[in-house]
Amino acid sequence: MTLRLYDTATRDVRDFEPLIEGEVGVYVCGATVQSPPHIGHMRSAVAFDVLVRWLRRTGNKVTHIRNVTDIDDKILAKSAAAGEKWWAWAAINERAFTEAYDALGNQPPTYEPRATGHVTDMIDLMERLVAAGHAYQTGPGDVYFDVRSWEPYGSLTNQRLEDLTPATDEAEVSVKRDPRDFALWKAAKPGEPDTASWPTPFGRGRPGWHLECSAMAQRYLGQSFDIHGGGLDLRFPHHENEQAQSRAAGYDFARHWMHSAWVTQGGAKMSKSLGNGLGVTEVLSHTRAAVLRFALAGVHYRSMLEWTPETVGEADATWDRFAGFVERATERVGSLPDDEVRTAALPDAFVEAMDDDLNVSAALVVVHERLKSGNTALADRDDVAARADLLAVCSMLDVLGLDPRQWTAATGDSRYRTALDSVITCELEARADARAARDFATSDAIRDRLARAGIIVEDSALGARWTLAATTTEDQN
Repeated sequence: MTLRLYDTATRDVRDFEPLIEGEVGVYVCGATVQSPPHIGHMRSAVAFDVLVRWLRRTGNKVTHIRNVTDIDDKILAKSAAAGEKWWAWAAINERAFTEAYDALGNQPPTYEPRATGHVTDMIDLMERLVAAGHAYQTGPGDVYFDVRSWEPYGSLTNQRLEDLTPATDEAEVSVKRDPRDFALWKAAKPGEPDTASWPTPFGRGRPGWHLECSAMAQRYLGQSFDIHGGGLDLRFPHHENEQAQSRAAGYDFARHWMHSAWVTQGGAKMSKSLGNGLGVTEVLSHTRAAVLRFALAGVHYRSMLEWTPETVGEADATWDRFAGFVERATERVGSLPDDEVRTAALPDAFVEAMDDDLNVSAALVVVHERLKSGNTALADRDDVAARADLLAVCSMLDVLGLDPRQWTAATGDSRYRTALDSVITCELEARADARAARDFATSDAIRDRLARAGIIVEDSALGARWTLAATTTEDQN
C-alpha cells in the first residue's frame, strides 16, 4: 500500500509522492518562544515526530526542519514585563521547549533554524516581492504584502478574500492598500530595544511572522519541498500567508500540507491566552513522560484530544500493560538487539494502518493483538512465540517512539533501580519464607507494606515479581 496523507490544500487523503524518490523534505512550524511549552505545543511536536519516524522506517532519507521564532511582539512585551533582555527571554524559553521535546522522546530535527539568524534571507525574499509588484512600502521599515495582487490568495483554507475579516488596527489600516494586507517587515517602535531591529533597504525594523518561515523553508529545503506541517491553528493566517508570499515570489513551495489537531479542555483549545495551558513541566511532575507521550500519540493526529484525568488514567494503564509485557518477556527470552527491533518486518495490518494517513488508533489495535498473543505464549512457556511477539510489539511501538525498552533505559540513574530491586528482592524472599512456613500473617504484612510504598507484587508459576503501581487520579491532584 502506498502512503496516503490528508492534504489540507486539497481537503482529501491522497497518495504521497516525494519530489525525489527515497528523499523527503519536511518543514514544521516550531515554537514562538514567548513562554514555556504546554502540552498543546507537544501535541504537534509528537504528531510530526511520528510522521518523520514512519517516513524513515519505510526507507526514506528525511530532512526535517523545525524553526524557532525568537523575535516577535509577545517576546518583546513579556521580556520587558519580566525585566529581561528580549534575546535572553527567548533563549530561556527555547531551552524549555528543547527539554520538553527531549523528555517526550522526540527525535531532534535535522536542523532547527532561528528567525534572527535568517534576516538576510528574509530581505532577499522581500525585495523579490516588491520588485514583482506583490509588496509595497508604506514608510521607513514598514513593508506589506498586497493580497489582491495574488489571485489565488485564500486557496489553502478555501476562503474568498471578500469574506475574510479585515485588520482592526487603525494605524495599520490607514496606510494599507487593503485592510487584509499583512506585514512582511515592521518598523521599530518607540521604546523597543535597538537590538530588536535590523537595517534593510526599506528602513530599520524586524520581520513579520509569516516572512520568516517562507525564507527558512526555501533556504533549507529549496524552492519546492514535500511537506509543510504545523498545528491546526496555523492554517490561517500563518500558512495561508506563507503560501501566498512564497508562490508570488515564484517558488512552488510546499506540495503537501498537514495539520495536527488541538488538545482541548472543556472543548476549548488549550492556550496561554485562555488560561488553560497545562505546562509540560507541571504535567511531568505527576505523570511519567512515556505516559504523556502515549496520551498525545495514541489518537489520530487530526482528531481533537480532550484532556481530562481519565485521559491520563487510560494512557497510564495501557502503558503499564505494554511495559509489563516487554519486561516479563525480556526476562523470559532475553534482551532484543536494538538493530533487530528497528529493522524487523512489521505486521501487515500495522503497516496498512500507518500508511492510511498515520492511523495510529488502528495501528495500536495490532499492537494489542500481539500483546495478547505474547502473554498467551508466556503462559504456555512457548519461548519461540513469545520472542516473536516481543519483537513485533517493540518494533511497532518503536515507530511511535514508545518502545518500552528505550524508556526504561532513559528513566535516570540505574543505581536507584538496582538499589530498589535489591531491597524489594530481600522483602520478597522473606515473604516466600513466610509462605513456605505457612506464616500468612507475616506474608500478608510484607505484601501490604510493599503496597503502601507503591509496589505491586504478582505471584506466578515463575515466582513473585514486582512492578510500580500506576499513578492514580488522586496522585495527580
